Amino acid sequence: MEGNRKKFKMPHALVIMVIIIFIATVMTWVVPAGKYVRVENAQGVKVVDPNQFQWLERSAVGIQMIPYYIIQSLKSKSNLMYVTMFAGAAFHMIALSGALQVAVGAASRKFRNKAHLFIPVMTTLFAVICSTQAVNHFIAFAPIMVVIAMAFGLDSITGVAIILLGGAIGFSTAGLNINTAVLAQKICEVPLYSGLGFRAVCFVVFLVVTNLYLVRYVKTITKNPAASPMYELDLQREGKDADLSAFGRMDWRKTGVLVSLVGSLVLLMYGNIRLGWDLEEDAALFLVLAVVIGFLLAMNPSKIASEIVNGCKSMLGAALLIGLAGAIAGVMSAGNITDTIVYGAGQLLSHMPRFLLGPAMFIANILVNMVIVSGSGQATAVMPIMAPLADLLGLTRQTAVLAFTFGDGFCNYVLPHSSALMGIIGAANVPYDRWMRFMWKLFLIWVITGCALLAVAQMIHLGPM
Repeated sequence: MEGNRKKFKMPHALVIMVIIIFIATVMTWVVPAGKYVRVENAQGVKVVDPNQFQWLERSAVGIQMIPYYIIQSLKSKSNLMYVTMFAGAAFHMIALSGALQVAVGAASRKFRNKAHLFIPVMTTLFAVICSTQAVNHFIAFAPIMVVIAMAFGLDSITGVAIILLGGAIGFSTAGLNINTAVLAQKICEVPLYSGLGFRAVCFVVFLVVTNLYLVRYVKTITKNPAASPMYELDLQREGKDADLSAFGRMDWRKTGVLVSLVGSLVLLMYGNIRLGWDLEEDAALFLVLAVVIGFLLAMNPSKIASEIVNGCKSMLGAALLIGLAGAIAGVMSAGNITDTIVYGAGQLLSHMPRFLLGPAMFIANILVNMVIVSGSGQATAVMPIMAPLADLLGLTRQTAVLAFTFGDGFCNYVLPHSSALMGIIGAANVPYDRWMRFMWKLFLIWVITGCALLAVAQMIHLGPM
């Protein structure tokens, strides 16, 4: 289940991330510095004042400061890093038990020729769940989905795609996430949770388009396994050709492990949706799961501790990728170029033809999201600009909010500094370049689909407001 991590060259991904941080540093030397004045609006949200932008003296960040911003980023992302490592510990213990292998072996024998049905069901499930939750809560699911996909005779990309693509649709279209869509509506003074009828249409359209793409990909690699970007790496993956029946039959220990796993995942979803859990609680849950499974496997405390450490080590590369990602935003913020990019996007939109404004807002939000990967951060930065711009050009604010959620959401599944993307592909040992060989065409399809839906929203004057 864990794969051969040395052959997958995780350090290469870490080097790429450091290079991107270096590029961001160089940008602070050439992009003019500027800053919006932040004010508190009537709803108590601190936002930029679109009428108060000021140019500043250049605040170039020195190369010698890169290690500092990396450490600051690791510190700020520590909760997500802990989730990743302790989830690795829990699933390492599950792998030792053989319980998942036995269960997956039975399921694959029953549904092996029905992947075209299994995949849409699973992507829809993750889409529904992620309509209220961030996708990075499901990093721990990646190893499970890879095992299931490969037991079906597919590849590891299919396993992570089920989570990432389904999650992307729910997160980007549903409008129920309080940190993105609802916050944007609050800033724009649009009724909260409004526009859900049109968003439901968007949800279905993106779900159909995405599943068609994924099922077509599955049919391609089924006929020609070498067409998978992960073909040669999956051949090296430990357990790839293992006889799942060799793990024995389901006994009471394996049953206990599976019951603990399912119970923990149900509790994870319930806690995040209903109890207000955050990543700290998620990490604690996976730590407890690892300990419980250790006792179910009759391990003594020393053995449990040793195996937990081994599991955490297996996810250290993915955790570091997540931690490094935030350094990019830190460097740009220190160089005072983040607001400059937002200002430039607003100026560009003000000169766009009215009939292209909805799609143009979507594209502008994609560009801003490359700099501000935080959904709430992007909402507070761009929506105070987009809302009056929409008023000025005859576009409803609801359409502006939709353009924001599309731009903030879908872009996260191609950006190398997205914690959700890097955490999940890191957990599954799928290198970023291999993921992009699969993903770039779908991302273009998403952009075209989003532009078309926003053009429709503009034509029908999507309301209220």
